[in-house]
Amino acid sequence: MVDFISYKSKPFQLFKDYFDFAVESNQQSIEAMCVSSVDLSSKQPHSRFVNLKYVNNNQLIFFSNYESNKAKQFNLCSNVSCVFFWPSINIQIRINGVIERTSANFSDEHFLKRSRVKNALSISSDQSSKISSFDEVVCKFNKVLKKSSIDNRPPYWGGYSITPNYFEFWKGSSNRLNKREEYKLSNDTWIYSILEP
Repeated sequence: MVDFISYKSKPFQLFKDYFDFAVESNQQSIEAMCVSSVDLSSKQPHSRFVNLKYVNNNQLIFFSNYESNKAKQFNLCSNVSCVFFWPSINIQIRINGVIERTSANFSDEHFLKRSRVKNALSISSDQSSKISSFDEVVCKFNKVLKKSSIDNRPPYWGGYSITPNYFEFWKGSSNRLNKREEYKLSNDTWIYSILEP
């Protein structure tokens, strides 16, 4: 479940309110966040789902491998977008922002909270790299899992924080009169607008 450590501004409060409503409505995989990056060499966008873990001081935080394909794209272009869709309440939330790594200490603290199985996978996987078979993936994982201690976070795994500068909250309607509310950050102030469906 997502840990809302701190949230200060109106769009973050609205995000939290919808999140709580979705929890009450038994939304599955509520933390699933589709993050899109751009491969600058091909100008091709790439999207994938990650698990949002924290909303901390107006940042959305997830964890990943720092040597993966998406990490390489983040390194070259820090502008990203992400989307949540919670069908239990018919809400879509679009967010644009800037991504960066969290501090090593924050990543260390989170790593120690995780299960042994999750940490073994983080250590054993060269994420996005080609491998001969899935059996080899399982073999690498089991080899790490058998180690007596796997409490030390590997330097190639850690947190990413997205600092949003744009939110759009879409509330679906059966008659297509969908409600769309937009928040754009300008000079540290959120500018609010209603968008047509």
